[in-house]
Amino acid sequence: MTIEDDIAFLERIAILRQLGAPALRILAIGAESYRVEQGQVLFAAGETTDGAYIVQEGSFTLLPETGGEAAVVAGPGTLLGESALLAETRRPATATARENAIVLRISRAMFLKMLESYPDAAERLREVIVARTNEWARDMENIRAALVADGKPQ
Repeated sequence: MTIEDDIAFLERIAILRQLGAPALRILAIGAESYRVEQGQVLFAAGETTDGAYIVQEGSFTLLPETGGEAAVVAGPGTLLGESALLAETRRPATATARENAIVLRISRAMFLKMLESYPDAAERLREVIVARTNEWARDMENIRAALVADGKPQ
């Protein structure tokens, strides 16, 4: 793939699209491509993060660390570990390749350096995060209101 192909691919990822072409060029140049064989674990639940992965080809089963949650399948165009681009966290699930796959790895250090170089991209990302946070707060308030209406404790 060419850099332009990689940029076009990154533009398909909703949160990355907001960064703009110049910032995506930096990510495309700095991202590392990895082949993952069927059955191979890309990362395990509980591991400390240092970046995110984008599925280019193939798919992964994401098995949450907590036993009660159902497994999820992540296919091409899925960003795995979005929050790991901004802060050290722990992986909430184990990602295992369902078939031979290719992923792009974006390190947190490179992502943060890109944001320093493109403050306009950083501002757009901040706006997306604020909008999401506001939406989550509204959702939580709606859940709280529904519980109160049903007479359940808060």
